[in-house]
Amino acid sequence: MTELSSPSAIAAMFADELASLPKDLRQRVESYWRDFFAEVQEGSGLASALPQDRATLAALAKVWACSDFVAHNCSRHPRVLADLLSSGDLLRRYRKGEYEEALRVALEPSVDDPSLAVALRQFRRREMVRIAWRDLAGWADLDETLAELSALACAAIDGALGRLYQWHCRDFGVPHGRHSGAVQQMVVLGMGKLGADELNFSSDIDLIFAYPEDGETRGERCLDNQAFFIRLGQRLINALNQQTGDGFVFRVDMRLRPFGESGPLVANFNAVESYYQSHGRAWERYALIKAAVVAGDRQAGAALLDTLHPFIYRRYLDYGAFESLREMKAMISQQVARKGMDDNIKLGAGGIREVEFIGQAFQLIRGGREPALQVRGIRQVLRYLGQHDYLPHYVSEALDRAYLFLRRAENRIQAQADQQLHSLPTDEVNRQRLALAMGYEQWAEFEADLRRHMTTVHSHFEQVFSAPQREQAAEQGSVLDAAWAGADTEVEILRAQGFDDPEAAAAVLAGLRDSRRYQNLMPQARERLDRLMPLLLGAVAAVENASETLQRVVGLLEAVVRRSAYLALLVENPMALSQLVKLCSASPWIAARLARHPLLLDELLDPRTLYVPLDKRDLGASLDQMLARVGDDDEQTLEALRQFKQAQVLRVAAADVSGVYPLMQVSDHLTEIAEVLVQRSVDIAYTHLTARHGHPLPRHTSSGEPGFIVVAYGKLGGIELGYGSDLDLVFLHGNEGDGQVTDGERPIDNAVFFARLGQRIIHTMTAHTAAGVLYEIDSRLRPSGAAGMLVSSIDAFDQYQRNDAWTWEHQALVRARVVAGEARLAQQFQAVRRAVLGQPREPQQLREAVVTMRRKMRQQLDRAGPGEFDLKQGHGGIADIEFMVQYSILRWACDYPELLRWSDNIRQLETLQKAGLMAPGVVTTLADAYRSYRAAVHRLALQEAKAVVPESDFRPLRREVASLWHDLMEAVQ
Repeated sequence: MTELSSPSAIAAMFADELASLPKDLRQRVESYWRDFFAEVQEGSGLASALPQDRATLAALAKVWACSDFVAHNCSRHPRVLADLLSSGDLLRRYRKGEYEEALRVALEPSVDDPSLAVALRQFRRREMVRIAWRDLAGWADLDETLAELSALACAAIDGALGRLYQWHCRDFGVPHGRHSGAVQQMVVLGMGKLGADELNFSSDIDLIFAYPEDGETRGERCLDNQAFFIRLGQRLINALNQQTGDGFVFRVDMRLRPFGESGPLVANFNAVESYYQSHGRAWERYALIKAAVVAGDRQAGAALLDTLHPFIYRRYLDYGAFESLREMKAMISQQVARKGMDDNIKLGAGGIREVEFIGQAFQLIRGGREPALQVRGIRQVLRYLGQHDYLPHYVSEALDRAYLFLRRAENRIQAQADQQLHSLPTDEVNRQRLALAMGYEQWAEFEADLRRHMTTVHSHFEQVFSAPQREQAAEQGSVLDAAWAGADTEVEILRAQGFDDPEAAAAVLAGLRDSRRYQNLMPQARERLDRLMPLLLGAVAAVENASETLQRVVGLLEAVVRRSAYLALLVENPMALSQLVKLCSASPWIAARLARHPLLLDELLDPRTLYVPLDKRDLGASLDQMLARVGDDDEQTLEALRQFKQAQVLRVAAADVSGVYPLMQVSDHLTEIAEVLVQRSVDIAYTHLTARHGHPLPRHTSSGEPGFIVVAYGKLGGIELGYGSDLDLVFLHGNEGDGQVTDGERPIDNAVFFARLGQRIIHTMTAHTAAGVLYEIDSRLRPSGAAGMLVSSIDAFDQYQRNDAWTWEHQALVRARVVAGEARLAQQFQAVRRAVLGQPREPQQLREAVVTMRRKMRQQLDRAGPGEFDLKQGHGGIADIEFMVQYSILRWACDYPELLRWSDNIRQLETLQKAGLMAPGVVTTLADAYRSYRAAVHRLALQEAKAVVPESDFRPLRREVASLWHDLMEAVQ
């Protein structure tokens, strides 16, 4: 860095820098330089205002060329530049909190409102010169510039409020809460770009004032709290907003407060909360996304924002936000057109507001369910949308690049004269300035890039906010509107559209139109339903069972119609409506599930994921992400588990009815979903108990912590879970002996710990919440059944199985496996299972016990009527096959231990064949019959029908299975 020795040398060097500027800009900078140079030479102690190195001098020429504001303030107040250079502040980024510290010192001498106003404005002048200089010189990136502008505003508001509050309390007494008795302070919420740390160079600051609690001041001149804070708010606005000989600090806009200009300047927290609950509108949700506490009592302000959180972020998917933001954008566009603001880079087509609308639409829609979207900065939102495929990655990057470009341009337009402008300059000089500030030699080059960015933004905005369903409705004309309206020709219209039973379909529509639910709808909900129904009729007409499908979908609409956001989701998303119709056509079970849990409608938005169930690893990762978002909230944790299960089972069902997966894969996926949920339920319950009581201590200090496992029996154990299956679970622990306790502050006996752990797991899975239950749990297969302990030690389990268990309990053990818990104890369980099932058995006694139990089950559980066949319990059905396999394993496991490797029926059959204990033809017959029966059970479950079919169905298979049963189980051996 070359040092310049004298003012004359500096002036000569500056003349060289001027030569690089366009002629018109050069003349303006020369004029400022002359005034500045004269002031410096005449003033004492101002030599440091002259840059002492060529790089700073070159930056001065460019900065002054681009900003009259900076040039004017430096030439009229050279001490500002002298201070910035001598302190080094011009060349560095401020650390967090530095504005507050510096302003506190600057305001300390203030003794009244006028002196406060002077100090604030002088401070603002210095810092705005610094920020503009660093931005225009290219020494600060956009994020730094916006953050520092915001930090300066927050410091000014908070610093002014602090001084004014002290003087106000001196004059009127200290305000106290009527009920709490606590000292009351004002809270200032910063809205819009201020709240998001994205403030423009010459922006208004949108503020809302509030205070916690009504009451009155304690002093010589008593005031009620609202009057106190209204007067304080007025003083604060004057301190910041009033134009004086020193200018202003920030223009203050209070119109975003409850009830706008007609509402009180300051309201208490209860009044603010009540307003948003009762009167809050869609645009106010949008405004509050960026709200942050910028001054005053920050702890109380955070509490206020917490109470407003449910208003901003809905727990359900709120696709009505698209409609609301679309309407807001239309109003802005009309205003732009009326005022001739086509070149407005903030509000015009492809401008900054469209980028913000894109990001904030997703925040309003999904923020309640995805806390990562509950952020104030638009660039963070765009990154998240790209990373999670809500927007294609290239789109989020293009929007981010455009936003950076537009915000830099906006700042540099405003830095020219510290004016709140958003339109492109029309005169040649200011166009040259803006092009130079943006790094272009020619205006045309800059304008070409600007238009390219704005075209990109507007194109993506149109794609996100387009209303394809409205276009579709316009193409179909008014025919289906007439059908929904109940025209005289309704039946004929439905018949012409392809409805198989138009009279039944018309009756369904009439039932909905005449229902109290429809008649009592709020206007917005009714409008959305009226818009949806013709679109729905068009989609339903394309399926074969149109009338039946219409009845199913209308049943779903009746369940969700009062939450019109779900109607908006279907109106806004043709793909979701299409998938809804397709799935409801295929399965009343799916239709009923969607009606019961409308949050699942979100799953219909993307067919790429709807028909692709996750594998076990991805299931675990996805669930962990959901649980991380809800944190330590027990109620939200239970809801998250249930919502996860419902969404994943819906994916499996969608793949099932579309024929994407065969039976075995369907069961595999349903089983893996259950396994992941059981494991996480164990983790949640264990964390809850250890937080209270500590960890269970082992008997010997050298051994590990006593383990805990969950053993699955039945369909979960056999990897054959179906839709709506209960879980047969047994809980075991590895604790040995008595007198062992946990190591927490509230220790309990280990056995009590594990008993409570089992109870907590069952509670986690069976508790009824708004989202239903996770699974029904049957734990009666534990030792001694319902009369036994809920959680047993592995030793007690071993003794019971060896000495007291019935044959049917050993049959159940054939299908048992560990699905969650500690690996060492799981291995011990496997050893016990092998030893118990591998015991020698007298074949005839075993056969008689198995056959007796099977006959008893068939007698009690077979639900077939005359001419029907119960797929599960009928003669030749699923249970017969399972009992034959279990009998064979119990009979031969002592000689063929490999029979105990698997717990599922198909692989057990294959192992029996490999061991030579069943002929290949027998195994093929039983395996084919088993798969066929179970596939039919799945299909019937999705049709909400019991597992009973006409007797003529599967007749050849039934006869073969029955014959094999007779040969293996009933013939004299």
